[in-house]
Amino acid sequence: MGTPIRSRLFDYVDPRAAAHPDAATPPEPAPAPPRSRLLDFVEEAPPERPDADYLTGPKPGVPAYRTPVFVPAHPRSLAATGAGGRTARVPFIVYELFEHPANGTVAFAFTTPERLVEALGESQPWVAASLGPLAEGMREQGVTVLLDPRVAPGHHNWQPADLAAYTREVR
Repeated sequence: MGTPIRSRLFDYVDPRAAAHPDAATPPEPAPAPPRSRLLDFVEEAPPERPDADYLTGPKPGVPAYRTPVFVPAHPRSLAATGAGGRTARVPFIVYELFEHPANGTVAFAFTTPERLVEALGESQPWVAASLGPLAEGMREQGVTVLLDPRVAPGHHNWQPADLAAYTREVR
């Protein structure tokens, strides 16, 4: 047959102790483990500044970057062909944009779902997002984000029948 299978456990046994079990000499201390070079970088790093003057907080009246907001949006999907030649649906989210008389194309963001429903109706689909990344992404597209905008009452984009039709379409 061939060489017998040997356990790797024996690789961790001190060969001197295994060779001379009766030896009365104490074993030599094990060498210190190698030190990580990452510690060199940590020790060389400049100390933290005790004053927090360089940290700017939110300006008065401007919500914090991570403020949760509720944004009118709805799911979409595209038909695509996978690697195996099968067709598949690729889902993504579409933010709804609106025309504003003073600001051009805008995205609405609401601080509570209740404010969104009050402005756009119960059938309005939405997603939760953080205000900072939403505003940055919209700014890249030339779109302004309006927080808790006033909307003319009764002009809802989504009616219950629209939502039901959309649900049937995506199933």
